[in-house]
Amino acid sequence: MGLLLNRGRYRARLAQAPEDVQAAQRLRFRCFREGPVDGVDADDFDARCHHILVEDQQTGRLVCCFRLLRLSGGHEIGSSYSAQYYELSGLSDFGGAMVEMGRFCIEPAVKDPDVLRVAWGAMTKYVDDHGVEMLFGCSSFWGTDAETYLDAFDMLAERHLAPSRWLPRVKAPKVVRFAAQRLRRPMDRKLALLRMPPLLKTYLMMGGWVSDHAVIDSDLNTLHVFTALQISAIPPARAKALRLVAG
Repeated sequence: MGLLLNRGRYRARLAQAPEDVQAAQRLRFRCFREGPVDGVDADDFDARCHHILVEDQQTGRLVCCFRLLRLSGGHEIGSSYSAQYYELSGLSDFGGAMVEMGRFCIEPAVKDPDVLRVAWGAMTKYVDDHGVEMLFGCSSFWGTDAETYLDAFDMLAERHLAPSRWLPRVKAPKVVRFAAQRLRRPMDRKLALLRMPPLLKTYLMMGGWVSDHAVIDSDLNTLHVFTALQISAIPPARAKALRLVAG
């Protein structure tokens, strides 16, 4: 069944059949789009990706999913999902294996923090098994009203911008240039952390960085920032904790 790990109530596994991918697409629809519960969120990238499912072992319910696109190096970055929205030529010389993580979502009714922990444990195992040196993707804020996230954007600009050699440049037609539009008042750090998506916070705690602008994605009703993490930059204590979960 492509099992990656079992931890407590949850298991993480690779999708093995079209029905698995369809289940992930239905969960993505519930998380990213408004409509009937039997709708699907699907695109051409699905066929190129590995899909990770996190399931409740007691009920078999799918509680989290994400997809992974493997690249042999930065020379393939233009074929990624993110490259539709960001000019990523700065990463084209990155020589190590890369993985793009996309469509990460957790069933809205599930509030157990162990789900995110198991998802990252599964990601860690995948990264280790495939010798991945950089993890990247788009981290999404719900809605397209940038005013809601000004404090969060200010924190990103102050602490977490990409190294200049890798900084993504603007490509999408509608963006929020938050690094160039800093607040004229002190940021509310508590509010900034409260408004930060959980996935993005996890990236940042491990040493990840972001683009200097957010893309306005009207299709998915989100604002997203390009996010990346060089595996060698993860603090040793956090790397050890992740590998303990990954087993």
